[in-house]
Amino acid sequence: MRQTAPEGRGPVRYGPPAPDTGLPVLPGLAGLLAAAAGRTTPEPPGGGPVLREAASGYWWRRGLRTHAEDVVAGPGAPALLLALIAAHGGDLLLPRPCPAWWTPQARLLGRPAYHVPTPAEAGGVPDPYALLETVRRIRAEGGTPRVLLLSVADDPTATVAPPELVREACEAAVAEGLHVISDETWRDTRHRPEDTVLLSPAEMCPDDVTVLSDLGGALTPAAWPCAVARFPPTDPSRADRWTDRRARVLDVLTALGAVVPGPVAPAAAHALDEPEDVTVRARRAAAVHGRLAAAAHRAVLAAGALARPPQAGRHLYADLGPLRAGLAARGVTDSLELESHLGARLGAPATGGHRFGDELGALRVRFGTGMFLGDTAEERAETLTADSPETLPHVARRLAAFGTLLEELR
Repeated sequence: MRQTAPEGRGPVRYGPPAPDTGLPVLPGLAGLLAAAAGRTTPEPPGGGPVLREAASGYWWRRGLRTHAEDVVAGPGAPALLLALIAAHGGDLLLPRPCPAWWTPQARLLGRPAYHVPTPAEAGGVPDPYALLETVRRIRAEGGTPRVLLLSVADDPTATVAPPELVREACEAAVAEGLHVISDETWRDTRHRPEDTVLLSPAEMCPDDVTVLSDLGGALTPAAWPCAVARFPPTDPSRADRWTDRRARVLDVLTALGAVVPGPVAPAAAHALDEPEDVTVRARRAAAVHGRLAAAAHRAVLAAGALARPPQAGRHLYADLGPLRAGLAARGVTDSLELESHLGARLGAPATGGHRFGDELGALRVRFGTGMFLGDTAEERAETLTADSPETLPHVARRLAAFGTLLEELR
């Protein structure tokens, strides 16, 4: 029997899945995986040289000087983040809201985690002044803040933080002696990359930022576990095993047995090399999900609710607080009840804001745009190749039903 929380309010073990592309696996990637299916050994802890070299090239193309020895690979971002937090020690600071899987990593290690408010213009990066005040308060209470975790292209808010905000937050963090972990899983899912500037914290503070990226964000299927982390380049002559955090991360991954599956590694390395079929697919998926997110955003605003304009990812984060009276009439008074109510009505995940560190009483929810793609493989394929997917009959029906549902909540 599935365990539930007190008063039956939701499953105890619940990890909302990241929004999926809805696309079939690329034939080239599937072929590489199939060709390596007979490989019986996993990658070594941290990844083999081919995989790490491919990851270094990925970051070189984004303006970050990287060599294979600066890279660690693991079976997904959660395992890598757990190792990173363990390697750094101390207390963790997170933006509010933040991805649902971040805070549990700190809890597993028994580390305090403090949420810092984000400014109005974007999520994923804390307000610099609130960050400084939070650090001061933690130290006054005897804590030891060591790490700031942020995401410039954000889940759940689907925003891309402006460069000036990223710079101010990172400079404040480094000035207070914090190391920054930048989760850039969603950077390649920007809806309009030509109009949306993404500045990595590692470009500004190269000695104080570790970059984390899960390939399932844009390059590979989510079911293939592989993520990579880029560490600040270290002069080997000055490396010390007890202060070299890359070495400590490798120790943790080794202890956990957290290694990339052998058959997955060749396909992951190929995706990181970014051949044309992979990049065209990623750009196409981002553009289509961007148009669907924009249409859903318009429906949210038309119903009288609030949401930041989505800029990246395959989701939309809405604040239904203005609809509180109508929701209360339906027995919905917090985000857990909102999650249950909307999930049942939509027949698709509608993850409550409490999963992302928002207050339980705040009526916020993340909608995935995958629910608009279609029910069949044929419908999804048509949607993902259309120049104006929101005008397709099966997509328009789903968007209209979504808007009607929100209107009924008034």
